[in-house]
Amino acid sequence: MTRRTLQRITTLVLIGATVGVAAMVGARAYAQAPGGMHGGMMHAGIMKRVVSAALDEALDQAAVSAEQRTAIYASRDRAFAAVEANRPDRSTQRDQVLALFESERLDAGQLRAVHAQMEQQHQAIRDAVTQAIVEIHDTLTPAQRQIVANYVRTHGPHAMR
Repeated sequence: MTRRTLQRITTLVLIGATVGVAAMVGARAYAQAPGGMHGGMMHAGIMKRVVSAALDEALDQAAVSAEQRTAIYASRDRAFAAVEANRPDRSTQRDQVLALFESERLDAGQLRAVHAQMEQQHQAIRDAVTQAIVEIHDTLTPAQRQIVANYVRTHGPHAMR
């Protein structure tokens, strides 16, 4: 493998990791929003708008075609739908754990079952975000991926602005 090939592979891996981190941060914030109309639903809407606005800005800089934008929006929307479908009900989870805690004898198996359910929801979200990243990667050209990666570096979470 040539040095140039190794650099390209490393760059692609770093781009994927960066986009993945940004997507996971958004998904995690969305999933952990407090319930209620002024909590969870409002927070979810804000998260979608923020992620969509950042995505639009990155895609504008990458000069994507209308067809590419449509495909990328479909990937984004499938990820948002998966997050919504697997968004945990924090108050129900809390009540389940507290009911187990208050019982005469704490059954570790039941507690593990609650945790396993939480993990399944998180895994479904991770899988959807991963699939969206793969689809977006495959939709963009190498030059466009570089532009998007640079956008994430300068505007994403923990970016040095």
